[in-house]
Amino acid sequence: MVRSVWEERYAQRSGWMASSIIRDILKFAQRSDIISLAGGWPDAALFPAKLFDEITHDVLTRDPGPALQYGVTEGYRPFRTVLAEQARAAGVNVDEDNILVTSGAQQALDLVGRLLIDEGDTVLVEKPTYLGAIQAWRAYGARFAAVEIDDSGLRTDLLEKTIQKHQPKLIYVLPNFHNPAGVTMTLERRKELVDLADRYSIAIVEDDPYGQLRYEGEHIPSILSLDAARSTPPGEKLTQGNVIYASTFSKTLAPGLRLGWIIAPGDVARKLVMAKQGADLHSSALSQVIAYEFCKRGLLPAQVKRIRDTYRIRRDAMLEAMKEHFPPGVRWTVPQGGLFLWVMLPPGVDSVELLREALDEEKIAFVPGIAFFTDGSGQDTLRLTFASSPPEVVREGIRRLGQAITKRLSQ
Repeated sequence: MVRSVWEERYAQRSGWMASSIIRDILKFAQRSDIISLAGGWPDAALFPAKLFDEITHDVLTRDPGPALQYGVTEGYRPFRTVLAEQARAAGVNVDEDNILVTSGAQQALDLVGRLLIDEGDTVLVEKPTYLGAIQAWRAYGARFAAVEIDDSGLRTDLLEKTIQKHQPKLIYVLPNFHNPAGVTMTLERRKELVDLADRYSIAIVEDDPYGQLRYEGEHIPSILSLDAARSTPPGEKLTQGNVIYASTFSKTLAPGLRLGWIIAPGDVARKLVMAKQGADLHSSALSQVIAYEFCKRGLLPAQVKRIRDTYRIRRDAMLEAMKEHFPPGVRWTVPQGGLFLWVMLPPGVDSVELLREALDEEKIAFVPGIAFFTDGSGQDTLRLTFASSPPEVVREGIRRLGQAITKRLSQ
């Protein structure tokens, strides 16, 4: 193969970039004969398209300027006001100046990396962790240290030793319905994490894309709210603290809107605004106005309930099918919400090899667990999603996957 002249022109950091294995798998999963339990895509049938149509028509007929004109980098102010109201209802005293609207939560992670990570800095992550965060921060030269999780989330009993050994610049966690593992961090562990971060003066990035998608159990306060209760006097606006919080409308409205947001102490939010100015000036004004109107008209609670009710049924269908069709020795998590669950295969079963056979012979797709580990481990794990398909398809997909695992074990 002839070497391109461009190879000598790329920045050094381009060598730290890698393609997402999930995106590569999804190329195969789009085939009509494949049942995909791989991508964490919401079901398009749940998108409120008719409501979007009505809102967009109203907005563009009444006053198209705010929706179609350039906007401020921070985001459409009425939209940030709504987000601030939601945060206050959840126990965090913020206003619009604490909030930056981003082009999806993925941009939020990239901006955090741009602001906080120098080449060689260590980021402490859960083991496993979200692939998109690894991709975002490797591009800035980050190194990673990982702490095990279990059914109660991050193993905080292992956290302090890891902090002392690696001296991380920040700690990245997905406390609610973890991607990929589906587990939820307990309140006790959230408090321990906040305590340790404060003791060692380490930033926490709380990634919460699934927080509203709880199907059972009681709501648990965010890490941001626990940290704010320590750092901010009662009645005062958030100005201190160690937590940057990120969330998104991709799972509750539609990912095509590309709308996420960051909540941070005021000084940090202003720095993130400067980081975003060099990236895209501002997120889609039209998307922000649509989302604002959706929330202002009181439509969001019913939309979230509709999603919860649908995904709860699909989660239950997957769990029941796994009990019926998976061979002995296979274990899995039972998520209280979100889109994913985590499967642990018997020793010696490589999920990458299993995927090849499952695609070829059973026409079923999933994500090998190795994609979510920073140290190359996780060969005997895999991630499944129950969100994208109706219950009968989920059951058939699990039946096929069970056959593939059984065949693999017999070899």
